[in-house]
Amino acid sequence: MPLTSDSKKVMFEIYREASFSGRYKVVYFTELGEHDKENEINEAMRGEHIYDGFLLHRERNQAKQVVDGILERLNRGEKMDTGAIEKELQPYLA
Repeated sequence: MPLTSDSKKVMFEIYREASFSGRYKVVYFTELGEHDKENEINEAMRGEHIYDGFLLHRERNQAKQVVDGILERLNRGEKMDTGAIEKELQPYLA
């Protein structure tokens, strides 16, 4: 039975780079191509875990805009704990 768009999920992680810049980034694990999968996963694993979860597939475009906004705020130095991040993403979480 094929998956409907309602049952598909996008696995993601927000993390802080381990490098000197310490930028906040996101990786969408379920959307990685074979050629970049290993590098992206390794980079995320080296970084500091901030938040992870699953986004509803049908809401992924709106959800990614919210994630981008969260990353912008974190990279400007705004403090956001996991509760604040989850509150913003709540409508899109699977």
